[in-house]
Amino acid sequence: MASFSGFWIICLHLLSFCLRHVVSRQIVYSLSEEVSPGTFVGQLAKDLNLKLDELESRALRIVSTSSKKHFDVNMKTGALFVQDAIDREKLCPNSIVCTESLEAIVNNPLNVYSIEVKILDVNDNTPTFPGRSQNIRISEHTVPGTKFPLLSAEDPDVGSNSVASYKLSSNQFFSLDVNTETDSGPSPELVLQKALDREKQAEIHLILTAVDGGKPARSGTASIVVSVLDANDNSPTFSKPVYKAQVPENVAVGTVVLKLNATDPDEGVNGEVIYTFKQGQRGVSDKFIINSSSGEIAIAGPLDYEDVSAYELRVEARDKGHSPLASHCKVLVEVLDVNDNAPDIKLTSLLDNVSEGAKKGTVIAFITVQDRDEGKNGKVHCAISKNSPFVLESTQGKYYSLVLGTELDREENELYNVSITAADEGTPALSSTTVVTVRVSDVNDNPPRFPEPAINVYVKENSQAGGLIAVVSAKDIDVGGNAHVTYSLFDSSNTPLSSVVSINSVTGEIYSMQSFNYEEIKHFHFQVQATDSGTPPLSSNVTVNVFILDQNDNSPVILPPYSEAGSVNTENIPYSAEAGYFVAKIRAVDADSGYNALLSYHITEPKGTNLFRIGSSSGEIRTKRRMSDNDLKTHPLVLTVCDHGDPSLSATVSVDVVVVESLDSMQPSLRQVPMKEEGFSDLNLYLLIAIVSVSVIFLLSLIALIAAKCYSSDGAFSSCSAPVVTTHPDGSWSYSKSTQQYDVCFSSDTLKSDVVVFPSPFPPVDAELISINGGDTFTRTQTLPSSEKTK
Repeated sequence: MASFSGFWIICLHLLSFCLRHVVSRQIVYSLSEEVSPGTFVGQLAKDLNLKLDELESRALRIVSTSSKKHFDVNMKTGALFVQDAIDREKLCPNSIVCTESLEAIVNNPLNVYSIEVKILDVNDNTPTFPGRSQNIRISEHTVPGTKFPLLSAEDPDVGSNSVASYKLSSNQFFSLDVNTETDSGPSPELVLQKALDREKQAEIHLILTAVDGGKPARSGTASIVVSVLDANDNSPTFSKPVYKAQVPENVAVGTVVLKLNATDPDEGVNGEVIYTFKQGQRGVSDKFIINSSSGEIAIAGPLDYEDVSAYELRVEARDKGHSPLASHCKVLVEVLDVNDNAPDIKLTSLLDNVSEGAKKGTVIAFITVQDRDEGKNGKVHCAISKNSPFVLESTQGKYYSLVLGTELDREENELYNVSITAADEGTPALSSTTVVTVRVSDVNDNPPRFPEPAINVYVKENSQAGGLIAVVSAKDIDVGGNAHVTYSLFDSSNTPLSSVVSINSVTGEIYSMQSFNYEEIKHFHFQVQATDSGTPPLSSNVTVNVFILDQNDNSPVILPPYSEAGSVNTENIPYSAEAGYFVAKIRAVDADSGYNALLSYHITEPKGTNLFRIGSSSGEIRTKRRMSDNDLKTHPLVLTVCDHGDPSLSATVSVDVVVVESLDSMQPSLRQVPMKEEGFSDLNLYLLIAIVSVSVIFLLSLIALIAAKCYSSDGAFSSCSAPVVTTHPDGSWSYSKSTQQYDVCFSSDTLKSDVVVFPSPFPPVDAELISINGGDTFTRTQTLPSSEKTK
């Protein structure tokens, strides 16, 4: 006995497992109508084998084919409950079995489960008759046992809750017979039990009660008035008890469906037949009309197969006798389906916005397609618009998924209008189209971009600190925060940029933090970094080259041995000096560059002198003519050195030229003008030795300086060109490095001051001046003619 019980337990477990496996795809619940909202229907999550903690993440939802949502699911408990009360008679009119089909949809992965909820009928409707009273005319010669059909009561409830029986009030003439073999339910008939005598009672009043089978039972009543007529022996007779016809649902109004034929063997008015529809048939008079004389039944209103696929008409044929007799027949009209319904597309959007970084296969929307027609007329195929990054995948028959088929790029297209067309297989085919709008959301996949990799900025020296010097702008083709760009300074060197420039992080405006001096710095560069606000942020750089423009802010400086205004310098010339005699040479330098440093020399006072002239570019003072006895012995000259800036700046120096009889008797001075010497003396030897010594020291220092500069800038001597020294016949020599050449001249002035090194040819406007021998700055000079070298 124990083994037998164990065997049944195992069988029950296997049966339960099989049932759970079946329910995973088809779940059936039962529910009575009119239950209160919130009534528990079933444990849906358990029946679907879903965990409660994944209901929200998998977006469990209930989709119904009904226009009204009756059910919903509790996302916390997983229970299916009634959301709105259900009236079975409205949901399934004239239907014995009432079910509502639902779909449970879950994502990740996408699954669809079919749910069928059977709506059970409750006895909530009372049987009612089409009219409150019914008139029946019966000839007094009617034979006992004759039956007269009565109007049937209607009850929207079904099954045992519909009309189950009829009762007739107590009387001596009639009894009640109920015909239960009809398809439409019990049909009451009045049976004559006793011959009528109009002279004794011309009218009989009865009460007919209809009772349904519900618990407790409900009932409805109707009054029956029987009018006793004089004898009409024969009633009309139909050729068939049942007539059948078929019409397409698109049949035109007025089309004749069929013609009835009823005959009466009586003569005269007792044999003339009138055709009418039996009273109490709902919906018949709206769709059909009968010719009372010919018996032709025609279409009175449009038919719709999807609403009613068949009609049952009851026709009465009555003669025109004084006591008319009648007979009845049944007409069955079958409505044929035609392709008059286009497919219906219902869209359930799963994603309002699709990220441009979404992966291929992402489900965008769930689509349900239905066609109310039958057969091929209801078979539907779906297609999607071409040139779309989305594809349409069929899941289960009438269900489709709109799926991402390729990668998206918001910068190319941020909005897609996807057309979905559903067409049936009818003839001709009908179709419908719906448009799914898919918006693409941005991800930060584009860094800010500058128009150029580098920009050049020109700033005047001495400009006020805090001035705007440049504006940088970068564009980001992303949107929102991903396109919001901020700017910052970026410098790989160790020099703090914050003391030189600053930048507005929002507008990209670059301001100077100090006033620049061209003589100290001519060029510098830095980088500006543009960074967006995406996650993670992306950035790019632009190089800003700042060039300082020289301004004429330095006056010429007169070099020793001459002093500027405030002191008088003296030069002696012999009375025998010829025209063109070299008196002195004024040298000056300007710390500016270009035309601002290009100098010219002028004699300011006395104006219009006819004895002396000065080279405007060389600064050499020479005599115009020989001396005469009328000339003064002392000639005060005021010399001016001007640059070519705008406005021009200048410096002045005073020189007194003293005319003496002979220079031999005077003490040698460092400022004496070199005189031509006929022979080679000891002084020349000493001078030559000094010149060579100074030149060698200068060359060694210059070579060491250039080598150190090349090594510090390029890291190796190989990047510098070897210096070349060239000796000229006039006693001068030049030093050249790479493509730049410098001329060095020696004269009596050289011994009095410094070694003069100047570029050859004339340096460009922005060339740097060279400083040697104690920090003095030198510019171009001229080599003295051999006739004026030291004797």
